[in-house]
Amino acid sequence: MSCATPRRPRTRQRAIVSAARTLLGSDPHARTDDIAKAAGVGRMTLYGHFGTRAELVDAALVDALRAGDETLAAIDLTGDADEAMTRLLASSWQIVAESAALLAAAEEVLPPGRIRDLHDKPVRRMTELVRRGQDQGVFRADLPTGWLVSVVQYILHGAAAELRAGRLAPHEAADVVIKSVRSVLTG
Repeated sequence: MSCATPRRPRTRQRAIVSAARTLLGSDPHARTDDIAKAAGVGRMTLYGHFGTRAELVDAALVDALRAGDETLAAIDLTGDADEAMTRLLASSWQIVAESAALLAAAEEVLPPGRIRDLHDKPVRRMTELVRRGQDQGVFRADLPTGWLVSVVQYILHGAAAELRAGRLAPHEAADVVIKSVRSVLTG
């Protein structure tokens, strides 16, 4: 008989989500069995908390976005919008790069509307900053704000894909992202 105190269900669930974030963050096709093993639970326990792979991926993405939002909320976005955008992109870039494989896993099993809804807070933050930059006259106003925000997202995700494919070096990625976005926003 074991003397170890069994883990409470919430602790197990957090361990599973953490393992899913880690493994799916490096391989979007990570097997559920490997996630369970990394979490220190059996497959049946994992499926007791998450009935499907989609539920597990959703929970991992929610957790990653929550952690990312905590990081981004700490960034000073006051003052000149162009300078604030540079600060936001430097941090956003890191988060996107770290979560690119997890997002790829989500895109395979979650509806696009769910992924869009989960990204609502970061999109609102970026939208507010682009609008402020347009009001300050530092960002172009000849294109719709929503379009500019979408292009920024495409650049971030495209750079992450290039990095994963080995076509963009890690040491140059942030600079490439910032210069690309600045060229789009300042036209």
